[in-house]
Amino acid sequence: MRASVHTPAGAVAAVEDGATVLVGGFGMAGMPVELIDALIEHGAGDLTIVSNNAGNGDTGLAALLAAGRVRKVICSFPRQSDSWVFDGLYRAGRIELEVVPQGNLAERMRAAGAGIGAFYSPTAAGTPLADGKETRTIDGREYLLEYPIHGDVALIKAHRADRMGNLVYRKTARNFGPVMATAARITIAQVASIVEVGALDPEAVVTPSIYVDRLVEVPA
Repeated sequence: MRASVHTPAGAVAAVEDGATVLVGGFGMAGMPVELIDALIEHGAGDLTIVSNNAGNGDTGLAALLAAGRVRKVICSFPRQSDSWVFDGLYRAGRIELEVVPQGNLAERMRAAGAGIGAFYSPTAAGTPLADGKETRTIDGREYLLEYPIHGDVALIKAHRADRMGNLVYRKTARNFGPVMATAARITIAQVASIVEVGALDPEAVVTPSIYVDRLVEVPA
């Protein structure tokens, strides 16, 4: 199966109101800014965003929040020195927040991609984040039952792709991209270049094409 190549606008055209959108990036590292800008122009709203952060400065994810398109954010780090957009919305009661420890966030998406129904994790046991969650003691340690996070769409950024949709990432910009690609019904990858099939070293491919539906070439 060959991934289809789109413009940013064409790639996000099918995103519907109320969708759960997984957005790659660790801060701005690996954030698919051009895809997010296209989503803003597209106009879909009432979105649930799953990402490591809740936006930085005024660009990328922060711009999507500022446009009023997001109903809820599921993330690990909602507040940083430059998260003023999210801070303002949250203090005004205009956005919902679910804080998920970073390891659990990654594992919940990995579980979605692997077809795992739920798993037990010790992270956050005994803290307010455990409220309302099923607990179990295993070998004398308390664990919380965690459920997968499935996405309707994943917006991720990779370094290069071939025309099949195999992805190669650049250093730490990889971050959540691989697990998000497996956890979404539709995965859209923004890449700096698209090369012919066979041009990528198979040993360097991190996300195989079976998980990638649409490609957008945005030269660095």
